[in-house]
Amino acid sequence: MNELADLSYALDTFYFLICGVLVMWMAAGFSMLEAGLVRSKNTAEILTKNIALFAIACTMYLLVGYYIMYSSSAGGFLPNLGFLIGAENSVDAVTAGGDDAPYYSMRSDFFFQVVFVATAMSIVSGAVAERMKLWAFLAFAVVMTAVIYPVSGYWTWGGGWLSAVGYSDYAGSGIVHMAGAAAALAGVIVLGPRKGKYGKDGSIHAIPGANMPLATLGTFILWMGWFGFNGGSELKMSDIGSANNVAQVFVNTNAAAAGGVIAALILAKLWFRKADLTMALNGALAGLVAITADPLSPSALSAAIIGAIGGIIVVAAIVTLDKVKLDDPVGAISVHGVVGIWGVLAVPLNNADASFGAQIIGIAGIFAWVFLASLVVWLILKAIMGVRVSEEDEYEGVDIAECGLEAYPEFGIKK
Repeated sequence: MNELADLSYALDTFYFLICGVLVMWMAAGFSMLEAGLVRSKNTAEILTKNIALFAIACTMYLLVGYYIMYSSSAGGFLPNLGFLIGAENSVDAVTAGGDDAPYYSMRSDFFFQVVFVATAMSIVSGAVAERMKLWAFLAFAVVMTAVIYPVSGYWTWGGGWLSAVGYSDYAGSGIVHMAGAAAALAGVIVLGPRKGKYGKDGSIHAIPGANMPLATLGTFILWMGWFGFNGGSELKMSDIGSANNVAQVFVNTNAAAAGGVIAALILAKLWFRKADLTMALNGALAGLVAITADPLSPSALSAAIIGAIGGIIVVAAIVTLDKVKLDDPVGAISVHGVVGIWGVLAVPLNNADASFGAQIIGIAGIFAWVFLASLVVWLILKAIMGVRVSEEDEYEGVDIAECGLEAYPEFGIKK
């Protein structure tokens, strides 16, 4: 019995860690996607933001975020405050058996959770690209990953009041993706659009990204990393039921992404008369976000349909946000926010244990907290240090102004 418990514990811990590594790989995906969708003069700065935010998220979640999210009583509203990640499971606790015995390492749980926090913060990066001060962004990242995300995380995955209400979100369409988009929306409102994006006559001027191959590579990396994001959220695979669940989650995740691409591409062709690559890329991500709230319950066909609806929604959302002059260079608010809401609302369609009422309460609670808390932080940062680069720096590119180097220096060489 002890040998079987040891083996199961080791297998589930290893699986959890490998899924965490896949989710960490999504940081590379976000970096490449955003680097491809911004102009070349802003590439080095956005890459700096992505690696720095990952380091900040890992550090702040280690220091306080994990404690806030998982060390409070069930059903509560206000989490406890504390530091660090606690003790590892003892050998006796693991080998004792029974329903209360842990089935994976606490350190593997922390590692898996910390890369989710970084994902939420990465969503903000693309939405505020090309005009935000680097250090204002990084200051916000400290607060977002240490406090804002962990509080709503406690309400849900930490067993707080939204969990008690019955809110269901398997891998985080609302908890991670909509939360990141809510923080991004607050930042975009405070920041304002890029110069030249919107004309005084109400016209919208497209600002193409510099590197579509890089953006496409980033999307494929994110697609691959999402198998860890959703698959790891099963939490274990050392028994037949869990192993079958993991396989179903992988199949559904892939089907939803494919459905999102196809639907977005078809709608773009019908709407714009062109097979718009950026819409296809965002369609893939929209399908992935849509299925994340419940990648287990649907059939593969249902998952493809959920993803396809996400792909349609994201195209409409990107166009709508432009019309109301919310400038989001990479479509992050549409992909992760609008489609994240759809993903949460889609859960009861296939999961009889979920209800639309609880899902709506969860959406409202998470969005209100993250948006309002982020808005306050953005406004404080604006008053203290400013959040936007000068008009001259924006014109010249934030690579030189913020980082002192260019991602593509040979472009400026005169021969």
